Parts: sequence; C-alpha cells; structure tokens
Amino acid sequence: MKLHEHQAKEILKKFGLPVPEGRVAFTLQEAVQAGELLGEFPLVVKAQVHCGGRGKAGGVKLVKNPEELVQAVESMLGRVLKTFQCPDGKPVSRVWIERATNIEREYYLSITLDRAVSKPVLMVSAEGGMEIEEVAKEKPEAIHMLHIDPALGLMPSQARKLAFKLGLPVREFVEVALALYRAYVELDASLLEINPLVLTKEGSLVLLDAKVELDDNALLRHRDLEELEDLSQLDPLEVEAKKYSLNYIKLDGNIGCMVNGAGLAMTTMDIIKLAGGEPANFLDVGGGANVEQIANAFRILMADPKVKAVFINIFGGILRCDRLAQGLIEAAKLVEIRVPVVVRMEGTNVEEGRRLLAESGLNFVNAVDMWDGAKKAVELASQR
Repeated sequence: MKLHEHQAKEILKKFGLPVPEGRVAFTLQEAVQAGELLGEFPLVVKAQVHCGGRGKAGGVKLVKNPEELVQAVESMLGRVLKTFQCPDGKPVSRVWIERATNIEREYYLSITLDRAVSKPVLMVSAEGGMEIEEVAKEKPEAIHMLHIDPALGLMPSQARKLAFKLGLPVREFVEVALALYRAYVELDASLLEINPLVLTKEGSLVLLDAKVELDDNALLRHRDLEELEDLSQLDPLEVEAKKYSLNYIKLDGNIGCMVNGAGLAMTTMDIIKLAGGEPANFLDVGGGANVEQIANAFRILMADPKVKAVFINIFGGILRCDRLAQGLIEAAKLVEIRVPVVVRMEGTNVEEGRRLLAESGLNFVNAVDMWDGAKKAVELASQR
C-alpha cells in the first residue's frame, strides 16, 4: 500500500526525522489558508499523486507570493497529472504546501528488502534527485549498499562509514539513518525512499521528499494506516478486486490471467511472454477461493477492454478443480464472455471439473498443459 508524500512526512516526523514544515490542502481555500499559516514565501506546492517524475510534469512548483500560490494550486487540483512513470495520469485531489529549503547538495537514501539475501538493504548515493534506476544503469559505482542483519538492526558504526564515504555530517546522518530504519521496522514497510535527502546551506539534513510503501500483509497490525489509502490512485478494477480479497494488478498486455497462487501467477506471465504474448494482468484468486470469488474474478477480467483472450491456469490443491469449474459456470451466467477462454487445470477433482465444463455448453478451450495453454491463448488473442 502506497502513501502520499504528505502522509509519509507526517508519519516520519513522529520518528524524529527532519522534514520541512508543511500543510496539506484539498481545496483552493485550504491552500490559501496553508500559505497564511506557513507565513513567509517562497513556498513549494506539490501535487500529491502516486507517481514519480512530478517535477518534470509540472507537479512541483516554487511560488514567491500569494498570487503565484493560487495559480499553482489551480493548475493542479482537480486535474490529471501525467508523468513518464504514469503516462495515463493520476488525478490530483490534494496538494502539499511546504517551506522552501535552502539546498546545498542532494542525496538518495532508501531502505527496502533484498529478497535475494532475505535482509533489509540500505542504499545511499550522492546522485540524489535523479531516478535511482538511471543512476544504477549509468553510474552503478555511485550507489553504496549496506545489508542489515535483522537480528542486530542497523548499527551506528555502519551508518558512520556511509557518512564518511559521502562526506555527509556524520552525527546527523547517523541519527537520520537509525530513525529511518526504526520506522521501516515499526511500520512493517516494504520501502522507505528519501529522494532527495538534502544537505542545506546551513549544514543540516532535510528529507525533501519521502515515499513510503507498506506491506499489505501486515496492515492488520496498522488499521490506522490502512485508512490512509487513497483509492483514487488505484485502477478501478484493482479497487473492485479488493472488495473480494482478490490480488489483482493491471498490466499493459491483452491476455487476461487467472491463477491460484502468486508463484503460479509469475510462471503464467512468464510463459505467456515466452509464447510471444503479453499478460494483461496479475490475478491470483488464492488457494481458498469460493465460487463467488471466482465469478467476481472472471467478471473483473471481462471488464478490461484490452483483454482479447483469457488464460485460466489452476493447480487444484486447496482450490479444487470442480470448485473452479462451478465458479466459471456461475460467472458465465452473469457476465458476457466476449473473448476466447483457455482453461488448464490439474490436481484435486480435475476429472470432475473437466466434466462440469464439458457439460456446461460453454465454449471453453481446453489445454493439456501450461505451454499448450499459453500458445493457444496467444494465438487466439492475435486473431482478434
């Protein structure tokens, strides 16, 4: 779950991290009041969207007086901001207004999980303010990485070594790094990214931007944070899927995927690409899906106009094949099947599941295995 910048800064401030003083505004009137409360100009107005590259897209503006503040807010609120990361754009329903910072240098700082070694990794670079992917590609030597032992946590000595490497004020950087790691652990975060971390002309460190992503699986421990999610930043089909406890992520291809299990979902998307196609989504109905959930999952797949074929790839363990078949048959009664549907199923009650589909009178295409199913889905999608 992603948080807006203003939410991230308000939370990180509670951990003692240095963030610029600011106010969030949902209307022009609130923005004017925020400017008055903050007192003196210049101020910075930032569109609050879950997209990187806001500055290049006009989503971050320095304003020097109340008139410029009004103009900047009017250019953002109620509009759709398109960036290189979000070419389709995201709606701007709020802005963050903060005091301008006297910048001397910009750095990059983040903590996330390195799944390859099952440890948190702290990354820091003197190339702040840039997309870290570009830095990694063009100047990988500029990124310093430190893996953190979860049993010990981040040690002050480790943070000091990084500060010396980058020429940062040692005491302040150690305090920032330790507080950021504490926040990462206590929030059950999957990513804390500060880009840029700024060294001001006065010699202090400030978190000029902040991105926080929380582990969805840990939200039961953070009901107060769960309420912060802005559904307007999600694809409408993702919002619909959440209602039925379905894991759905929209992608750019034209072959809809329905699977049970995240590992099988990744394998299915890979094999579709290997067969020359492009997956339209990641949709995991889970091991314990019931008939209603399967029906709703199928309805969500059909609601995507880009989908030209569907590949249903199920291994019947906890989710029995006959239950899958019943769900598909129920879904077909509720939703018009406008594209070919390829079904590959194996496992518990597979023969019963195949019998139910065969006797349903519905036009499903059977596949003998995953590779056969992927090839058939790609071929059928290309014919439409």
